[in-house]
Amino acid sequence: MIAAGARYTRCLMDRRASLVLLAVLAAGVFLAGLELMITAVALPAILADLASWRDLRRASWIVNGYLLVYVVAMPLAGRLTDLWGARRLFLGALALFVLGSLLAGAARSLDQLLAARLVQALGGGALVPVATAAASHLFDGHARPRALGVIGALTFLGMAAGPFLGAAILETLHVEPALAARGIVAGPLVDLLAPAWRWVFYVNVPIGLTALVLAWAAGAGWETPRRPARLDLAGALLSTVALAAGLVGLTLVDDALPRHLLDLAYPPLALLVVSAVALVLAVRHGLRRRDPFLDARLLRERVFGAAALVSLLTGYGFATAIIGGAVFVDRVLYGGPDSQRFVLGALGGATALGAFTAGLLLRRLSLRLVTLGGLLASALALGSMATWSPATPIEAVAGAMAVFGLGFGLTVTPRSTAALEAAGRGAFGIASATVTVARMIGMAVGLAVLTAYGSTTIERLSAQVYATPEAFRQFIPADLRGRPFRDPLVVAALERWAAGEAARVMVGVFLVAGVVTLVALPPGLALGAGTGGTRILRPDRTAPPIIPGAGGDESTDERADR
Repeated sequence: MIAAGARYTRCLMDRRASLVLLAVLAAGVFLAGLELMITAVALPAILADLASWRDLRRASWIVNGYLLVYVVAMPLAGRLTDLWGARRLFLGALALFVLGSLLAGAARSLDQLLAARLVQALGGGALVPVATAAASHLFDGHARPRALGVIGALTFLGMAAGPFLGAAILETLHVEPALAARGIVAGPLVDLLAPAWRWVFYVNVPIGLTALVLAWAAGAGWETPRRPARLDLAGALLSTVALAAGLVGLTLVDDALPRHLLDLAYPPLALLVVSAVALVLAVRHGLRRRDPFLDARLLRERVFGAAALVSLLTGYGFATAIIGGAVFVDRVLYGGPDSQRFVLGALGGATALGAFTAGLLLRRLSLRLVTLGGLLASALALGSMATWSPATPIEAVAGAMAVFGLGFGLTVTPRSTAALEAAGRGAFGIASATVTVARMIGMAVGLAVLTAYGSTTIERLSAQVYATPEAFRQFIPADLRGRPFRDPLVVAALERWAAGEAARVMVGVFLVAGVVTLVALPPGLALGAGTGGTRILRPDRTAPPIIPGAGGDESTDERADR
């Protein structure tokens, strides 16, 4: 009786420790998702304090540089998780993220802020794949997709909360009056705590430190399995060059690309060629190694390849919904920041709900069925967006965005679960990183298409309006054509015309995204008929042996099944 009671208590404590660790992992990815969106809100205030609008191109790297390092860090962190274990990497990544946040908040110049953001991005980019792999090791059976649903939900919830929290900090948190009331009007303390944009970064510090303490305490006797292999440095370098050059190239793509398809002096094309060459070299190098950094053999597995493809294609739709929805509210409905936050908040919140709900549904429904349901909901929402016009109410816009977000969220957990199960325990880290990076690449492609198409359309419309001093008259009602260009009624009529043209442009954008989402249906079918608790493939038997973690012979997977 005593032995049985002791064993029951130990299992209960282990379960509690696992849940605490899951909460800590969720807090980490929440911070990573939050930082993707919150800084963009603070960019105007940062420019006003540290630079000027003439420095906008350089200041844009506050966001762009973070995104680039964030994505590039993912595969490296994923592979190191498999080799070194998740616990140390998660603690290190979280500490790096907190340090970067502290340095960013305390930055006294634009260059200092840019450097701090790169440190922050290195930690933030590592948090997502490491946390996903760690949660997959902590839980097995039907508990695994629920855990992955929590990780996915908190990632997107952080993204949704970013604009709201950023705006709230900038609007309400002003420490100058409080310091002045205590006779402190200048000095190091004022420089560290004011103005309000600094707290956009400082807000990460207490949450991150709390998560660090809990992770250290709750995970003192736990570590994930690891491989006794060295990091493939050549493969890591080639893969990083391929990913970084490809992302920067896609970011720089504009409407001039068709005219420069054979001109390697055109920077975006040159970068894309460098990316393609580096990728080919990385794949060839990996095929010659037993445990490579980039293992193209994983993509040969039907389920894993399907999961990565679903992630890539849905990433395109996700970028289109975010940017397209924001552009529609701004340029067609002429909505302000509150309308933008309302619409994007509906998208982010529904995405988080979809990811969490998918984890629960996978206890009863198959990976295939949940994924197909999410893809169809997303495609239908994009089709609805293609019917938007200047007369569409903001509530209808937010509703369509929420339906898309719910559908997209429903695809997050099944594809992650399928990829991790297909890769096996020895590759949880790189598998989670691959699926996430595929989504980010899809988003980058979607953004490049929107940017190139949008700039072309804007130039065309502008050329029509300003072709001659009298050209604008053909775009306004006949009874206003006798008025001058700057007459308020003429300006209002031109705005209505521009809004209608912008709405028609967005029809094509949303329809293309809907078709791309439907293309994801066949790979979605390949995810399998099993539920989230069904193992799809065995771990790779050709991989080096796995060294058990410090948690003993009884795994947390077995405890989760009980």
